[in-house]
Amino acid sequence: MTKYIIVSGGVVSGIGKGVIASSTGLLLKTTGLKVTAIKIDPYMNIDAGTMRPQEHGEVYVLNDGGEVDLDLGNYERYLNVTLSRDNNITTGKIYREVIEKERRGDYLGKTVQIVPHITNAIQDWIERVSKIPVDDTGEEPDVCIVELGGTVGDIESAPFVEAMRQFQFRVGYENFALIHVSLVPDMHGEQKTKPTQTTVHALRGLGLLPDLIACRLIVQKPLEPATKAKISMFCHVAPEQVIGVHDVSSVYHVPLLLQSQGIVDYLRKRLNLGALALTQEMKDRGTDLERRWRELTKRQERVIDDVTIVLVGKYTDMHDSYMSVTKSLEHSAFRCNRRLILKWVDSSDLEPETQVTNPARYHDAWRAVVSAGGILVPGGFGLRGTEGMMLAIKWAREQKIPFLGICFGFQLAVVEWARNVCGLEGATSGEFEPEAKHSIIIFMPEISRTHMGGTMRLGLRPTVFQDGSEAWSKVRKLYAGAGKLWERHRHRYEVNPAYIEKLTESGMSFIGRDEKGERMQVLELKDHPYFVGFQAHPEFCTRPLNPSPPFLGFVAASSGQSVLDEQMEYQFKNFRPPHPEGSMVSEDELRRNDSPPPGVEKVLRQES
Repeated sequence: MTKYIIVSGGVVSGIGKGVIASSTGLLLKTTGLKVTAIKIDPYMNIDAGTMRPQEHGEVYVLNDGGEVDLDLGNYERYLNVTLSRDNNITTGKIYREVIEKERRGDYLGKTVQIVPHITNAIQDWIERVSKIPVDDTGEEPDVCIVELGGTVGDIESAPFVEAMRQFQFRVGYENFALIHVSLVPDMHGEQKTKPTQTTVHALRGLGLLPDLIACRLIVQKPLEPATKAKISMFCHVAPEQVIGVHDVSSVYHVPLLLQSQGIVDYLRKRLNLGALALTQEMKDRGTDLERRWRELTKRQERVIDDVTIVLVGKYTDMHDSYMSVTKSLEHSAFRCNRRLILKWVDSSDLEPETQVTNPARYHDAWRAVVSAGGILVPGGFGLRGTEGMMLAIKWAREQKIPFLGICFGFQLAVVEWARNVCGLEGATSGEFEPEAKHSIIIFMPEISRTHMGGTMRLGLRPTVFQDGSEAWSKVRKLYAGAGKLWERHRHRYEVNPAYIEKLTESGMSFIGRDEKGERMQVLELKDHPYFVGFQAHPEFCTRPLNPSPPFLGFVAASSGQSVLDEQMEYQFKNFRPPHPEGSMVSEDELRRNDSPPPGVEKVLRQES
């Protein structure tokens, strides 16, 4: 029987439920258990694909093309698993499923209600998804972490809370535990418990009793024994069931912080985890994972040298918009034994108009760019700030500063080259000017122009390295010299095939293309320390112990040529893709498959 650990939140949202859920899962994996995770988002959207980054942070993309909440990125990175779109439940998905059943007549004429039909649909979904293998063992998970988004007491999350109340009886006491994350404000040095008392009281009133209370302190001061005792007394739990989670130097220390307070021992007793049969191989894998994670955190503390990266983007006012990008940089910096100094530059501030309207911002932005060890231009949509991005790209190219362009950044690097190297005056993207004289980037022909959600080129796709690139390509060495790589895509536009010949004749090397050789997917300049662009989003496949290759090369090059050489040599011998073997197939093979993975069928139908 699968064990379920629910992680709920109270007082305010955004206090770290995702990191606590991921850290708990990681600790259980260190004991040898197989762990999966589900995120519940109570909003009405079917998925996160149509939401602005400023709404909920980045849209995270999965192998099957699912556009999901960024917390699933936390789960994949911490647990080293591969999830599917069904691991993200939304109110929209649940209501759609129930309404479709009602239209088919599945409810046999009954009145369809929130209870029991919506709550049953939620429970059925969780039970079904919790049994899907997510790691390289191919076996059913032992434990499922379920994070309930939002805050207990919200109207929109009420059906999910009620579903969890019922679910505890469906699966049984030994198979259900609840971690409630609450805020403990520190006011002038005094830790206040009343908000936690209130939210636990509300939770109990809804029929759920917390097994563990994780007290978030937004300061670096640990939870005081007196505060812990008070919460224990007024929230009707034992002192060992109160866990303090204060701010630490890095989120990668959170699992060790939880472990030091006995969370694994408690869950082992509460869920009778000792009854689960574990092979010696699984125990050894867990022990090795714990050893490597501890080494990672220790190495991070001993770092002396810095590496300065400037991120030139459109959504820099909310850093969660680039969550996976920043995590990829962090993981790469760990591997290179460097302390990451990440500077955020709004691309609009680099444009000449800002020099007139706000000279201070203009000069601050350019000061950051010209002093950067490396320049990164991430994904995005729309015209705003694109001229500033291309100015930063031009600087990196001409001044031999390491550069990495992701998706939108890749496309703008091609446009910048077309303008300034090929001499194509007015070269631009069809996204900004559909009737331009030189549309270097065009709308992909198979993509819908009327529907936005789930209609981009999405999910894990192969890229074929071109013949001859093995002799000189840094990127190919970072992928262990393989002939193909697999990364996740999310885009509507591509490089215009009509300009490929002119671009390549002028010196731009598209070393990675799709299997038909028609779509440009990776660019790299020969006579540059590191100038690389990816149409895909390699940041979605980074792991703390297995950094994304293009990001690793970028950070290494920004740290110095010797560091890059060292990492290329290491990667060439040791790199292993983070994807399950069965997912790394050609697009033709996917089309021949009678039952493609969930979500892929729709994508293939659109492209055929």
